[in-house]
Amino acid sequence: MTHPGLFARPSVSGTVFSSSPVKNSAMNLKEQHCKPLEKNEMPLGNDQLDAYMEQLSSGWKILDNKELFKEFPFENFKRGMTFAQSLALLAEEEQHHPSLCVDFNHVIVKFTTHDIGGLSINDFIMAARTDDL
Repeated sequence: MTHPGLFARPSVSGTVFSSSPVKNSAMNLKEQHCKPLEKNEMPLGNDQLDAYMEQLSSGWKILDNKELFKEFPFENFKRGMTFAQSLALLAEEEQHHPSLCVDFNHVIVKFTTHDIGGLSINDFIMAARTDDL
C-alpha cells in the first residue's frame, strides 16, 4: 500500500546529545502518558522526529511530517476488530485518538495532533503503547 508523501525515516545512528529534548525522557515512550499541550506548542522538528522514531518498533512511518502511520496485519477481521477496540479504549484513557481503518486482514493506524497541525510527543507515546496491545 503506497501513499503519496509517505516515507520511512531512516534510523539515526549514534548518541542523542544533551541538547535534545528527547534525552530528558527518563521513561521510555510506552511508560508515559499523554499530556495536554502547552500554549503555543509547535509540532516536533526533524531532529525530534528522528529521535522519537528510534524509540518505536519497526513499521511506523511518518506521512508528510504530520502523521505517524502503521499497518497492523491480522489473520482475520475479528482479530483486527479486537485490536481496534483495545486501541479505542486506550485512546479514551489517554484522550489522544487515532484515525483507524479496519480492513479484512489489517488495521491502519494514524496518529497526529490536530491542534498543532503536526506531530507531538503524544503521538509517539500512543504509537509505542499501541505496539503493546
